[in-house]
Amino acid sequence: DDRIHAVMMISVEGPRARQVIRAVRHLPEITALQTTNGKWDLIGWIESATLAEFDRALREVREVQGVLNSETCLLLDVAKS
Repeated sequence: DDRIHAVMMISVEGPRARQVIRAVRHLPEITALQTTNGKWDLIGWIESATLAEFDRALREVREVQGVLNSETCLLLDVAKS
């Protein structure tokens, strides 16, 4: 599979959590969105066909009002299946 896979951790401004979730979950590259605890509020699973699509998805998430910070990790290889 040549598709790009990544995990994006997202920090959200408290009162805007529902607004952020509504906006982010509708992006086609976001294949799953989960709430979590700790430093990050949301975990988004990203899948795209090209780096341009991947870059656009990251930019769109970061531009959502209420997103305070994010960190993205590309998934490179399967260490154990």
